[in-house]
Amino acid sequence: MTTRRRKASLSLDRIALKGLRARGRHGVLPAERELGQEFVVDATLFLDTAPAAAGDDLTKTVHYGELAEALVKVVEGEPVELIETLAQRLADVCLAGELVSKVEVSVHKPAAPIPLPFDDVVVTIERSRV
Repeated sequence: MTTRRRKASLSLDRIALKGLRARGRHGVLPAERELGQEFVVDATLFLDTAPAAAGDDLTKTVHYGELAEALVKVVEGEPVELIETLAQRLADVCLAGELVSKVEVSVHKPAAPIPLPFDDVVVTIERSRV
């Protein structure tokens, strides 16, 4: 088996950032836009971390502190009506790093305006490089 085939058959590693909280003004209702609410983001990035590990080199992986700051900026930024749209914007930020091959993003809206008892509303999307 050639080296190229061996690399292609390996699965990608994952870096996960879970439970990132930020206040945003996303939603369809005027009160959601006016008052805002907490959103919780989970992001799992798929990439090859072997080069970073081999050289103990942060530049060859994802700096999750910087990623967290960038994701919070999106949540706190321009309001959208749908959390599906917010999830797409967050996925775009994750995929901006050229080392990331695929991302799974979940946006939780635990205070969604639903007049019934519930635990959470979550939209999860998966995106990859084209």
